[in-house]
Amino acid sequence: QVQLVESGGGLVQPGGSLRLSCVASGSTSDDIYDMEWYRRAPGKQREKVAGILTNDNRTTYADSVKDRFTISKDGLKKIIYLQMNNLRPEDTANYRCKAWTKRDGRVEGFWGQGTQVTVSS
Repeated sequence: QVQLVESGGGLVQPGGSLRLSCVASGSTSDDIYDMEWYRRAPGKQREKVAGILTNDNRTTYADSVKDRFTISKDGLKKIIYLQMNNLRPEDTANYRCKAWTKRDGRVEGFWGQGTQVTVSS
């Protein structure tokens, strides 16, 4: 099992920045190979924002956040970050972390509880 705890959300003005963190722990956290950030705004579908592969740090981004958001990983700890710059009102959403594990050919996904980001003046 993997437990994920997000933090760093809050209220920020348009153009501002926030950094989200996601800490992974648990009995199978060593099997994590991919960690991702998703968001869901009220009345909208969940959107994958960014992802990072833990072995080679390859990253992917949604077009809506490219050049504004940066996903990174702490090399020593099971922590990922989402640096969000130049935030816009449309970035307002609940942001959740997801981790994928793979062991003996079995793939599992685990979710955190989420952290709220509100961009408003």
